[in-house]
Amino acid sequence: MSKNDYSFTQNRELSWLRFNDRVLEEAEDGSVPLLERLKYVSIFTSNLDEFYMVRCGSLYDLSLINEDYVDNKTGLNAQDQLDAIFDRTKFLNKRRDNVFKSVHSLLKEQGIQDLDFNDLTKSETKFINKYFFNYIFPVLSPQIIDIHHPFPHLLNKSLNVMLTIKDKGKILYGLIPIPSSLTRVIYFPNDEMRFILLEKVIYEYVNEIFSNYNVEFKTVVSVTRNADITLSNSQIDEDEDYRGYMKKILKKRTRLAPIRLEFYKYSDPALTKFLCDQLNIEKNQVQISNTPLDMGYVFDLYDHVEKINELIFHKLSFNPYYPKIQKTVKEGNIISQLKRKDILLFYPYESIEPFLSLLKEAANDENVISIQITIYRLARSSSVIKYLLEACENGKDVTVLIELRARFDEERNIHYAGLLEEAGCRVLYGFEEYKVHSKVCLITRKERNKIQYITQLGTGNYNEKTCKLYTDLSFITTNQAIGEDAMLFFKNMAISNLNGEYKKLLVAPFGLKPKLIEKINGEIERANNNRPANIIMKMNSLTDIELIEMLSKASRAGVKIKLIVRGICCLVPGLAGKTENIEVISIVGRFLEHARIYCFGTGEDTSIYLSSGDLMTRNTEKRVEIAFPIENPILQEKIIHILNIMLNDNVKARKINDMGEYEKVIRSIDLIDSQNYFMDDDFSVNEEEEIEKESFFSKLKHLFKNYD
Repeated sequence: MSKNDYSFTQNRELSWLRFNDRVLEEAEDGSVPLLERLKYVSIFTSNLDEFYMVRCGSLYDLSLINEDYVDNKTGLNAQDQLDAIFDRTKFLNKRRDNVFKSVHSLLKEQGIQDLDFNDLTKSETKFINKYFFNYIFPVLSPQIIDIHHPFPHLLNKSLNVMLTIKDKGKILYGLIPIPSSLTRVIYFPNDEMRFILLEKVIYEYVNEIFSNYNVEFKTVVSVTRNADITLSNSQIDEDEDYRGYMKKILKKRTRLAPIRLEFYKYSDPALTKFLCDQLNIEKNQVQISNTPLDMGYVFDLYDHVEKINELIFHKLSFNPYYPKIQKTVKEGNIISQLKRKDILLFYPYESIEPFLSLLKEAANDENVISIQITIYRLARSSSVIKYLLEACENGKDVTVLIELRARFDEERNIHYAGLLEEAGCRVLYGFEEYKVHSKVCLITRKERNKIQYITQLGTGNYNEKTCKLYTDLSFITTNQAIGEDAMLFFKNMAISNLNGEYKKLLVAPFGLKPKLIEKINGEIERANNNRPANIIMKMNSLTDIELIEMLSKASRAGVKIKLIVRGICCLVPGLAGKTENIEVISIVGRFLEHARIYCFGTGEDTSIYLSSGDLMTRNTEKRVEIAFPIENPILQEKIIHILNIMLNDNVKARKINDMGEYEKVIRSIDLIDSQNYFMDDDFSVNEEEEIEKESFFSKLKHLFKNYD
C-alpha cells in the first residue's frame, strides 16, 4: 500500500488530545466519587502540560530545523500540527473549565471549599492577613520591568503574578514569582476543610507589595517550555561522568524555548502583546484558563481530607482496594516454589509482594551468584534498591542497567545510580540513541554444580507505588531457555551489542518488529487458506506506520483483529477495503491500563507475547524493549480470560469509530466494568486446580517410571 495513503490513519497528536478528552469524561461521570473526579481534572491538566512540554516542544524544534518534515499518517508539517493542537486545546480547556466549575460547586456542598478572597469570613481574613505578612511577604521577590530591570526568565510551569502598573503617568509592568518553597494550599484553623490557594493570596496583596505604584491590572500567568532535551555523547566532556552530564542537562529543561503562555481567568491585550514579544510566541499560543494553572495541589488536598475527615473522604473517594496475594504462591521459600511452577502476577489486582520476596530471598540465598536488573522508573522509597544493596553487601554480583533518561524521573534515577555505585554494584547506562525500556531481572544460582536461572520479565516498572495504580503483568519463570536469553541480553547490553540473537525473547530495536510482522503474516496466510485467523493486541499506543499497514493488510485478507489501545491510536478502524475487520476499544478507569499483550491465532495454535513496548516507532525502533512468550497453557488461559473480559467491557470502554472518534460501547444487557470485575476476580482458582491436576499426573508418571 502506498505510503501516501492517509485514508485509514490519523495524526498522533490529535489522537492523543482525543484520549485526554476521554480522561475528562471520567471527571464528568456522576458515578465516579467527587474527589476522584477532581483528581481526573488534575490528571487531564498534568497530561496536557507534559504533552505541551514534550510533544509540542518536539514539533517546535522540527518546525525550526526541518522544513521538509511531514507526518507520515496525515501529510501535515510540524507547524500545521502545532496550529491544530493550539486550536483543539482551546476547546478542551473550555470543557475542562466547565467540569472543574461543576466539581468545585459539588465539593462545596460537601464542605470542601476552595475559596476566593471574597468568600472569607472576618476571622479568616484576619488570619490570612497575619499569615501573609508573617510567612509570605518576607520571601517574595517582586520586581518591575524597565530598562534597569530587564524581563526575567520565567521558569517552566512556575506561577507568577503579573501586573500592569502606572508610575507618574507611565505604564510599567511588574512581576511577583510565586515561591515554590511555600505551602500551596492554606487551610483555615477553624475549619480545615476550607482553604485558599497561595496565588490567590499574593494576587490580593499586590497593592501592598507595589505600594508606591498604581496597579492598573493584575493576573496570574505561567509559561510552559519545551522539555524535549536531545542528548548527545559528543557533548560530554572527557573528564565528566554520565551522571554529572545528566545533572547539567536537567538544569537546562527549565530554560528552554517557551511553547505556551497561560493566564488564570484574566488577560489584557497590552500585557498579552508585551509577554508574547518577550517570550517570542504567537497569539495562538496564549490560553486563558478558569481552572488553576497548576492542579498538582489536588493530590495534597486528597490526602488532607483523608486525615481531617475520614467519613467525608470515604464518601467522596473510591473504596479502598488492596492487591491480593496470589493463592498459588504459598508462604515460605519462593525459589523452591518456582522450581515447580511459573508465576504470572496481574497488577494491581495481584500484589507485587511475591517478586519483592523473591528479590529479598535471592539477596540472602547462599546459592545465588548474581542479580542483574534493568531499571526505568522506581518508587521514591524503593524496596527493589534496598534488596539490591543488601545482595551487594552479602557478596552477590549485582549489575543494574539504569536508564537515566526516564523522562521526569531523571533526578531520582541519578540518585539511585549514585547509591548503587557507592555500594559496589556494577551500574550501566542506556545507549546514546536508544533508551533501555525493558523490564527484566535475572537471578543466577549455582546448586549442585549446576547453573540455574530465575527470570522475571514484565510489562511495567519495578515501582511498588505505581503497581497499585497501573495494570501490568509480571512473569517469573525458571525456564532454562528464557534464562539463557536473559543472560545473553545482559552480556550484550554490557558490550553495547543491540543485534544479539535470542531463542525466545524478541528484543527491539532490531528483533521485535520483524517477528511481529512475521506473526501477522502467519495470520494472513491462515486467512488466505480459509482457516480461522485472529489477532488480539493490547497496548498503550499504536503509531508505527509499518505495523499499521500490516494490520490493514491483514484486515483486507479477512483476519479478525481486536485492539485494546488505551491512548494514541493512529489507525482508523471500520473502513471498507482498508480496516473493516479491525475493532479498536480504549479503557479508561480507576487504574491506568499499562500491560502490553500481543496474541496471534486461535485454540492450540495461539501464540502470546507480553512486552514492555508499545507499537510506537519509538519503542520498535528507538528503544531496547523485550517481548517474551507465555507458553504455559494455564497462564495462556489466564491472559485470554483477561482479554475477553476487557473486550466485553461496556462501562469504561469506548470504541473508536470510522471517523477516529471515541463513542460509547453498546453491547449486551449486563453492564461489565472490566476493572471492577478484576477487583472481585480470583484468578488463582483455575490456576490452582490446574496445578493440582498437573501435580497429580506428574506424581503418577514418576511412580510408573520408578516401577519400570
